[in-house]
Amino acid sequence: MTTANKITILRILLVPFFISQVIYYAQTGNELCRLLSIFSFAIASISDGIDGYIARKYHQQSELGAILDPLADKLLLASGAVLVSIDNGPILPRVPAWFVITIMSRDVLLLIGTLVIHTICGKVTVKPRFTGKLSTVLQMTTILWALFKWDQTILIRLAAGAAVLTTISGLLYVKDGMQQLGASPASSAVNHKNHNS
Repeated sequence: MTTANKITILRILLVPFFISQVIYYAQTGNELCRLLSIFSFAIASISDGIDGYIARKYHQQSELGAILDPLADKLLLASGAVLVSIDNGPILPRVPAWFVITIMSRDVLLLIGTLVIHTICGKVTVKPRFTGKLSTVLQMTTILWALFKWDQTILIRLAAGAAVLTTISGLLYVKDGMQQLGASPASSAVNHKNHNS
């Protein structure tokens, strides 16, 4: 259990706390709950960069970390997107539904693609892209902006930017996945024919 993995697990544990505070705030209007939700989301977001930095600098990359790190990201962002897109009345600004639909659709598509590639190729190679990192930052910014209850017009623009970049990054990941499948001997029609014979 490396230091990087411990930080990642902490991020995962912060997710249910974050969710509970947003729900309590929506139900009671208690400002402390809103501040705690902002604090927990911010800590989880910042630690995303910290555990990655520690893993690279101190050579703590592991198979467990390769699974837990993206899982922590998806749990945090998906829960945050859902919470700020549902109708919380006048107590919280509402992000359009297409924001959460875009995020969830890409993540489901990537999950299915990862399972298919792992099944066929035996190994999944994920190439980090700037668009993916930037879309993550914009998603986090949009959620925090909504929780801070700042300007609604800017909130919609942030959500739109995040949705566009999320879509682009998703398409690029699909392209990478298709290349991996195409390079695999298992996808060769000749090999498939020989296997059947």
